[in-house]
Amino acid sequence: MEAVRYAPPVKRSVLIAGHATSVSLEPIFWYALEAAARAGGAPMNALVAEIDAARLDSPTPPNLTSAIRQWLFARTLDS
Repeated sequence: MEAVRYAPPVKRSVLIAGHATSVSLEPIFWYALEAAARAGGAPMNALVAEIDAARLDSPTPPNLTSAIRQWLFARTLDS
């Protein structure tokens, strides 16, 4: 297994329903999110919007960054 390259979060702007919002994720999470979007054949903004909608349906919605990390982790458990 390759060693983890620790790095601070990187802020990027994403579009959700036509509105720009900033998300700060570590590079490893950006890479995983981009890979998940490619695997699903959708743009990354569409995937983030899907994750955002699901989190807002939660009884106790986390912030978007936390929701993305949790979604990515859950995805690894499903594989």
